[in-house]
Amino acid sequence: MLRVQQFLLRRAAAATATTAPVAVKTASVTSTTTARANYSSSSLSPRVDSQGTTAAAVVKSSAVKSKPPVLSQSSRLRRSFSSTISRPAKTKAATTATTDHLGHAKTQSSSKFVPTASEALRDVIFPGAKLSVGGFGLGGLPETLLNELAEDDFDTARDLTIASLTASVDGFGLGKLFEAGKVKRMISSYVGENKNFEQMFFGGQLEVELTPQGTIAARMYAAGAGIPAFFTPTGASTIYSDGGIPIKYKDDGSGDVEIESPPRIVQEFNGHSYVMEEAYYADVALVKAKKADTRGNLIFHGTARNANPDAAMSGKICIVEAEEIVEAGDLDPDEVHLSGVYVDRVIHAADNEKRIERLKETSDDASEQVITGGRARIMRRAAKEFKDGMYVNLGIGMPTLASNYIPEGVKIELQAENGMMGIGPYPRKGQADPDWINAGKETITYVEGASAFSSSDSFNMIRGGHLDLTMLGALQCSANGDLASWIIPGKLLKGMGGAMDLVGAPNTKVVVTMDHVAKNGSHKIIQECSLPLTGRRVIDRIITDMCVFDVDKEGGGGLTLVEIAPGISVDDVREATGAEFKTVAEPIPLMDEE
Repeated sequence: MLRVQQFLLRRAAAATATTAPVAVKTASVTSTTTARANYSSSSLSPRVDSQGTTAAAVVKSSAVKSKPPVLSQSSRLRRSFSSTISRPAKTKAATTATTDHLGHAKTQSSSKFVPTASEALRDVIFPGAKLSVGGFGLGGLPETLLNELAEDDFDTARDLTIASLTASVDGFGLGKLFEAGKVKRMISSYVGENKNFEQMFFGGQLEVELTPQGTIAARMYAAGAGIPAFFTPTGASTIYSDGGIPIKYKDDGSGDVEIESPPRIVQEFNGHSYVMEEAYYADVALVKAKKADTRGNLIFHGTARNANPDAAMSGKICIVEAEEIVEAGDLDPDEVHLSGVYVDRVIHAADNEKRIERLKETSDDASEQVITGGRARIMRRAAKEFKDGMYVNLGIGMPTLASNYIPEGVKIELQAENGMMGIGPYPRKGQADPDWINAGKETITYVEGASAFSSSDSFNMIRGGHLDLTMLGALQCSANGDLASWIIPGKLLKGMGGAMDLVGAPNTKVVVTMDHVAKNGSHKIIQECSLPLTGRRVIDRIITDMCVFDVDKEGGGGLTLVEIAPGISVDDVREATGAEFKTVAEPIPLMDEE
């Protein structure tokens, strides 16, 4: 294909170019050229994948009965990035189907199928390459491709920059690449439960560019759509737009920051601030699909779709691993989620563990589902915010559990920002599907009328103001509606996830649910937040175990106490609150216990 040929020609040019300084650029450019030249001259004899002997069998065609196709082992391609791509040689049986459904002749180059991950990757990965990787949590991860990159003898996979929504977990998916020391910089929205990743970051061994989840998906999408930059409300008037988020710590154990994020361009439109973001152009995109045909048309499954389509669009070269591969023409065009125009190579998903990060199941034992105390009060009160017909996004923890208390006769649609509208209850025991998870990486089911979509589509709904209500937790809230929820400098740095996108959306009510005070007794509702903000002037209502506050985020009128918990006095609330507030006319309504 022309796109791949152009890419390999550029790699060949880089490999044969002189590294002598030529009135150009800087030392860093010269060193990159040298690295690529050294790479091109190294021995790159491909390894045979352990699954290679059966890879062809996954192409579902009654005509295919012979041995698997084998790629040409052209040393010129392997060693100097020749402008021609070796395609799988057609077997005798495979070439019996010589015409398509319109009677047009098929050619050998019409198939994008490659037998192994090794052969798909080895001639396009170079030191310092930029990658886009699909997946969210452990859902929809291209396990086969990532496992191949993590191999010790894949020595050209080093100093990589990787963009992906989350960072996987220790010893799995992207976690293997971190442990192998192959990643220089990670662009992600959430560190998650990857302890090794966190230690490498704070130890100065890894650069981490924390970026809002929706912004990552949009940057990928923009690259594939030919949009070099765009403006988004996400992160405006926060440390994200102002600059100063740690990207790299010094490796001397001092805890000092070596590299921090720069300020971003901010512009005002219609009275609101917007942040400029640049498209993310990847050298190679790694993608997981449920089904593909030999022309690269893709079908995804459930929330395993997530950012896979967006990652595919962003890559100069896109390599897809699919659980099932069929012949071109076997897919109904209306079923295809992503056109093969974005895809260059397709392999079988030989490594398909599909690990579940947080298995959640519905228990038959009602006693296991009982929540009591102040948090139960918060969830019951939060559920009263749900109105019939609402589209709602619920954050991790108490907001999600509030859906167990939806009032009788009220039907809402719950959205997961990783790509679903219509979340149902946790699955029954033994029925969990790793392709269906929520934003907390928990297993879920779906209700009648549900829909699944890509991460970019999901955040289009959010940023476009199409959700009625967002409910999430907080570390701190201010009297004027500021929210801090994602970082405690020097102590906690999990990432902002999708929260900045959610609270920055216009016309969406933002409700915070949280304990009134921290575990150490310190105030969480204060006059001005001391922690870096998730959003400025974004909160409409705060629900705690002690009371309910309304927030005048637009007019600057501060907090108003509108409900109080039974047994709690106004003086109790004042003592537990680090900000001034007004009260509604006495008697103050009670938070309903029922």
